[in-house]
Amino acid sequence: MSVRGGAPGTRETDLLDPVKTNERIDAVVLSGGSAYGLATADGVMRWLEERGIGRKVADAIVPIVPVAIVFDLAVGDPRVRPGPQEGYAACAAATAEPPAEGRAGAGTGATVGKLMGRELARAGGVGTASRSAGGITVGALFVVNAVGDVVHEDATLVNAPPGTRRIIDRLLEGERPVLRTARESTTIGVVATDATLTKTEASWLASVAQDGVARAVLPAHSRADGDTVFACSTLRGSRVDLELLGAVAVEVGAEAIRRAVR
Repeated sequence: MSVRGGAPGTRETDLLDPVKTNERIDAVVLSGGSAYGLATADGVMRWLEERGIGRKVADAIVPIVPVAIVFDLAVGDPRVRPGPQEGYAACAAATAEPPAEGRAGAGTGATVGKLMGRELARAGGVGTASRSAGGITVGALFVVNAVGDVVHEDATLVNAPPGTRRIIDRLLEGERPVLRTARESTTIGVVATDATLTKTEASWLASVAQDGVARAVLPAHSRADGDTVFACSTLRGSRVDLELLGAVAVEVGAEAIRRAVR
């Protein structure tokens, strides 16, 4: 896992440090609802426990479920937010089919491009992407609620009204951010691969995948963001050149972020 930016919201992430003893997780949760959304992991844990999935400790089963959240309480009714029931329902509804993208699930209240004023915000959301190379596959799922703009490879704005000025240009011209001290944003995501990785390598992959955030969000990793990326391996594939794996992770991460806004 890699956390950048000044305002993260997470739970059960310390154990992902390579020096900690835990080697396996049972699920990853990405949620809206700000700190209230951390409770969605309770429902996920209950769903896993009922199926005997988790670490067996004495007579108990303890699923390991890290979670990260975005702040979206400024959109709609702040009293409507996900909790344990929604976490459980998400597990029950999960399939192998591609998930919904755009303003769905954890991306329902997501917005982007709001550093210079919340009235300038545009829709964010959930995006996915995957790519195969060298005999392995890398997939990414991101929830995009960035304070900055989402941009194409050429740094032009994704899905913005004609005439919209980039935040980075306005900053360089001397304008002051409106939300410079607010903690109301964040881009969170998961990069997963079937390549076999050690825990240390997975931690490295999460750090490299943050380059995908920096490539697609401008500016990224601000003090108002808590950009968090998880990386995991299914351990079903072979070993692979790590430089190749990192390059693919950056590409699919950036593409997933752009798809969330498109």
